[in-house]
Amino acid sequence: MHLAQNNTRTAFAQIPGLTMWDMDGAGLQVNVGSRGTDSHRSIEMNMRQNGYNINSDMFGYPEDHYSPPMQGIQRVELVRGSAALQFGSQFGGMMNYVMKEGDSTKPFSIESEQTVGSNNLFNSYNAIGGRKGKLTYYAYFDYRHGDGWRPSSAFNYHAYYFHINYQFTPKTSIALEFSRMDYVQQIAGGLTDVTFHQNAQQSFRSRNYFNPEINIPALIFKHEISPHTRVEITTKTLFGQRNSVQFIASPVIADTLNTTSGSYNPRQVDRDYYSGFAIEARLLHNYKIGDVNSTITTGMRYSNEMTKRQQKGVGTTGNDFDLNLVQPYGIDLHLQTYNYAVFAENLFQLTKQFSVTPGVRYEVINTNLTGKINNATVDVAYKSDRNFPLFGTGLQFQLDNNSQLYGNISQAYRPFLYANVTPADRVDVIDPDLKDSKGYDIDFGYRGRFSDVFNFDVNAFYLFYGNKVGLLSQKKPDGTNYLFTTNIGNAVTKGVELYAELSLLKSMYKRHKPFDIRIFNSMAYYHARYTSAQLYKSGANIDLTGNRVENVPELTSKTGLIVQSKHLTTTVQYSYTSKTFNDAFNTITSADGITGMIPAYHVWDWSVNWQLTKAYQISAGINNFTNEQYFNRRITMYPGPGILPADGRTFYVSFGVKL
Repeated sequence: MHLAQNNTRTAFAQIPGLTMWDMDGAGLQVNVGSRGTDSHRSIEMNMRQNGYNINSDMFGYPEDHYSPPMQGIQRVELVRGSAALQFGSQFGGMMNYVMKEGDSTKPFSIESEQTVGSNNLFNSYNAIGGRKGKLTYYAYFDYRHGDGWRPSSAFNYHAYYFHINYQFTPKTSIALEFSRMDYVQQIAGGLTDVTFHQNAQQSFRSRNYFNPEINIPALIFKHEISPHTRVEITTKTLFGQRNSVQFIASPVIADTLNTTSGSYNPRQVDRDYYSGFAIEARLLHNYKIGDVNSTITTGMRYSNEMTKRQQKGVGTTGNDFDLNLVQPYGIDLHLQTYNYAVFAENLFQLTKQFSVTPGVRYEVINTNLTGKINNATVDVAYKSDRNFPLFGTGLQFQLDNNSQLYGNISQAYRPFLYANVTPADRVDVIDPDLKDSKGYDIDFGYRGRFSDVFNFDVNAFYLFYGNKVGLLSQKKPDGTNYLFTTNIGNAVTKGVELYAELSLLKSMYKRHKPFDIRIFNSMAYYHARYTSAQLYKSGANIDLTGNRVENVPELTSKTGLIVQSKHLTTTVQYSYTSKTFNDAFNTITSADGITGMIPAYHVWDWSVNWQLTKAYQISAGINNFTNEQYFNRRITMYPGPGILPADGRTFYVSFGVKL
């Protein structure tokens, strides 16, 4: 597997239950969801790096614009069920990037990987690390550029990271980290069904651009109070911005010269500015009650997150990336959320085989919105204070040394977004009693590992997603209609997730051999339906009961064949995703391509890695080598609207050194 392109289809292939959106072949944005949640910018995942949040604004705008290069990641952790209560909101669970650390056996080491590929792709990853006395450090710089698979989809990406850890004593350490990511990407825009089938590679937008800039400094303090008690305090800030300039219109409307003015029409400029602070403290204590071993984990969180949102500014008529305005913003908002939370989780080891882990979390959320809409002519304000508990319990039974049964039941929630409490115009009304989406997740599974020959994990789950937010049409006392943002109803996703990996040779030959052939499969079946809901469409409230939940495929499967020797490893992977719908009405098709069915698709990928020496390696691969023409997203907003085609066949070659 090669990491330079941040290809989540292959990088996360062995994690069952993840749905992914192939936004582009550059890997600039990680888009993942879990158990039927929305994968758009991982908006329903609690995304973290080394334990701290990296979502742009966790409560009001939880899109994750920050995507580190995967060469800098040591491993990825996914926590769902009752254990996710420690980390707070989002139905999809917590995904944590554990970053690489410096080589503790050397005072200085260097790592470099240079990649070239299709469509003028070039990626340069360079890192240093090591240990000197009590100081350990690791830092990288990643640069990536390319023209993209479609015309008008060029990109220029930079990522920086450093980690410095000072070990005061064997029991006490403090680490300082800083992460930054920025890129400018030209957006090729959306297609209709007709233009997609004519030529999926074509583009009718050449003046659209997107630019996020995210900075995350963090401080991590760890101390062992006693052999049984440890404390960890993490402080982080996030500051940055998200900018776009685009001619945003239906794909059936061409971006052509205005015959009256002799120039292109002005583009729309939208900008967000983020500023957030969070501190989290965790205490872990091992103790005994009689003969029963127990471990309690408890902690607290405080955060203050602010977003300044300026949208619908009238931009220039040019072709380049230009955020200048010719007329002021039509929307100008100040958005702020305070969050206070405490949690506790206790693992009771009732017998050598059986443990129970109950947990509780209490959330306090204060949201405040002020500003102007409608060409900055209408004042708006919204304030909401909420507090509620969340409960969960995990069970585990060790059948033998190799396998165990497990189960979880846990409550979850998703805060309503700033967009939900911003009226579209002066006549829209926001429900003053609007509730956060709440529900619960139940799963039961069986997992095991038999030497290095066979490992597996299979579970069945039931996820209830209540109080979804949307629009309904209501009548005033005078009989006139207005749109009302409120909680529209509930949905349920139930299904089965499976992961299995088998060593074909080691199952037949017990002696260790440097040559092996392994096969894996990561599969998920979802049955996601609205159980009771209504939503506004074309002047009426439509009953959604029985409709499929949008963007949730019924079946996803990733199968890989890995052939490895002492110095050479090659992998062939097959990915299949069944059809989905991109709206709650389950629209089959539309003339502009914005809503409709997303057909099933299958993709083949191949990669090879040759370890020339201990220090040098060569990698190569072909993504989508059958050149499947497919898409897994229709979208009503940026970066469309319309059908967003996935990349066709592309290749890459890399040379790496580690000294």
